[in-house]
Amino acid sequence: MAVPISALLVSLTAGCAHGSPTAAPSTPGSAAAPSTPGEATARARGIDLTVTHAVAHLDRSGDGTLTMTVRNDDGVPEHLGMVATPDRGRGTLVGSKSAKGNGMLDTAGIPLLDGSTVTFDGDGPHVLLRHVHGVTAQHMLPVVLQFGVAGLVRARAQVTTA
Repeated sequence: MAVPISALLVSLTAGCAHGSPTAAPSTPGSAAAPSTPGEATARARGIDLTVTHAVAHLDRSGDGTLTMTVRNDDGVPEHLGMVATPDRGRGTLVGSKSAKGNGMLDTAGIPLLDGSTVTFDGDGPHVLLRHVHGVTAQHMLPVVLQFGVAGLVRARAQVTTA
């Protein structure tokens, strides 16, 4: 029996706001459904966030990383607080080696300053994936990204295998 998407999102995101004063519930319709593989946008009043080049690099056991580029034009600082995958999977956020600012890991997640683009890859901040399930026949991995201001953003990461 299929679980309704709203129930799945509630279970995936329960308790993930880290108590941040900037965390806001997702506004219905603020996160556009992913149309182009590897890309997603969240645009609503005061929200302008773009995710591009989302790729899940996985080995046969479903371990690997999620790489992507995130552009924040919200007008306020943003942060990525959580990454969810099918079957209650969670990505582990890893900050960049910078001492402060964009891409470092703090208590609210990975900061994304206003007007900035942050690339999540091996040298910068990145997302570790472990035992991922739910890769589609089209080699896509549905992911839900939780941002402090933009809320939930759904994307389909292209899957490459090692």
